[in-house]
Amino acid sequence: MPPVELTWGAATAVGQREDNQDRYLAAPPVFVVADGMGGHVGGAAAAETVVEALRSLTGSGTTTVEAIRLALQRADGEIRGFQGPDKAGAGTTVAGVALVDEGDGPQWAVFHVGDSRVYRWHAGRLELVTRDHSVVQELIDAGYISDESAATHPQRHIITRALGVGPRPEADVVLLPVVPGERFLACSDGLTGELTDAQIAPLVGGGEVARAASTLATEAETVGARDNVTVVVLEAASGVARGAEG
Repeated sequence: MPPVELTWGAATAVGQREDNQDRYLAAPPVFVVADGMGGHVGGAAAAETVVEALRSLTGSGTTTVEAIRLALQRADGEIRGFQGPDKAGAGTTVAGVALVDEGDGPQWAVFHVGDSRVYRWHAGRLELVTRDHSVVQELIDAGYISDESAATHPQRHIITRALGVGPRPEADVVLLPVVPGERFLACSDGLTGELTDAQIAPLVGGGEVARAASTLATEAETVGARDNVTVVVLEAASGVARGAEG
């Protein structure tokens, strides 16, 4: 198939936090959000580390799943090697979409570690592609709580997998075909902690991708975002590849 033409937009907001520990990368063929944790210095440094590791994969038409996994492993090792009390316990989630070629032409690789998410939007419908690595998700999967009660559960912020802390994490990766007009949203939990999927869906599909990204971040702040909010919206489209950040 011919080269995939892309459009994208990205936006980030501090919310009610004192600083922003989220980082993002929107550079073909990799589009990713990282949500740092472990103190304002350590969290930001951890998120920046994973973004920079993935930045090494940009600049060409496609990458590979193996290259993504190796970059995440390298970032995990670097974060675990942080020195100094201000970086103790630092870690980060990561969620993203990358255009990969595994031998059969371009595909989307959706990957994540933690509770940052990737959604797919097509024909007016929003689908959650990733599955949170969190205590609450495990409780849902086991049938102990419902999706509705998860939003207010006291353990909703506890994650079971992250880069830099705990057992060495393995990223979940899903391969999907490239469908013209389809959009992807990568976001930190600052967005999903404030807006429901039903509220997110029309904003992802509304207008140009750069406007969609900006509107999502603004809407989360409008309702009183308690955490940093970062979003990247991506679409496979015709025309010259272009992007915007806000």
